[in-house]
Amino acid sequence: MTPQRPLALDSLSTPVFPSPLPPAPLRFGYGTNGLADLRLDDALSLLADLGYDGVGLTLDHMHLDPFAPDLPARVAHVARRLDSLSLGVTVETGARYVLDPRRKHGPSLLEHDPGDRARRADLLVRAVGIAADLGAHAVHCFSGVPPADTPPDAAWDRLADALAPVLDAATRAGVPLAVEPEPGHLLATLDDFHRLRHALGDPDHLGLTLDLGHCQCLEPLPPADCVRAAAPWLRHVQIEDMRRGVHEHLPFGTGEIDFPPVLAALAAVGYQGLTVVELPRHSHEGPRQAELSLPFLRDAAARASAAPFAAAPHADRPAVPEGSRTP
Repeated sequence: MTPQRPLALDSLSTPVFPSPLPPAPLRFGYGTNGLADLRLDDALSLLADLGYDGVGLTLDHMHLDPFAPDLPARVAHVARRLDSLSLGVTVETGARYVLDPRRKHGPSLLEHDPGDRARRADLLVRAVGIAADLGAHAVHCFSGVPPADTPPDAAWDRLADALAPVLDAATRAGVPLAVEPEPGHLLATLDDFHRLRHALGDPDHLGLTLDLGHCQCLEPLPPADCVRAAAPWLRHVQIEDMRRGVHEHLPFGTGEIDFPPVLAALAAVGYQGLTVVELPRHSHEGPRQAELSLPFLRDAAARASAAPFAAAPHADRPAVPEGSRTP
């Protein structure tokens, strides 16, 4: 019998741990609100052919109308289509005129009339059901703009009350509701999201849609720091370029965002949902923007993984300028 060699002392005192796994690759999608001139089947085929991982599907009259009489059959068809194309999906609810042909994004969750608030809440409940049937990883929504004569506390109370049945539906369906801070809305910033979260008692199925352009537009922190701050509640991400103080969704490379640090932050916090290109004012050139956007994002992600990015100092970050605008 061959005697065993004694173990080296340092092998007993120094535990060996496996190397940490690298972050999972980010999953990129494109929003159908930027492909409004295409039939939905054609838009999904385009995105799959270009190599996208998924789609931000805005429920609208031309793309899976949530009020269509044959909605269950349409949802079943889209579910099969997504599965055949291996596309993930987030359901988005930012259609401009799906509820009212005369008022953009009206009625909102903040209207004086309880019936109007209920109409918006009903749309969101419908969206939760559609999302569950599609296997979506989240339902996106936003607060809306309060009527001019609404006291702020009353607006926040209305928002919390109107979202209660939506959150109940989201909990039953197991689909997170991802609220988006939107410039010019009642809930406009990450701080506002936390105000709503606390008012509702921090429900499990209330999450956050983080639009990275909006972070550039008005948050006090740079976009990469916003990602880190939002990480525990992050359920959906929208991405585009933007300039400080101007709420205008821009094609990549035409604004001010430095994307590799932002994508590095998303990967580092372990975000597994879709990161969806949000160019709703570019449907006239939607296929071309979809074609250009994915290589840009993949290149930025490759550069992000090639070099570590520390948290950027933000002492010199300018405040939102006076007269900042929302087109």
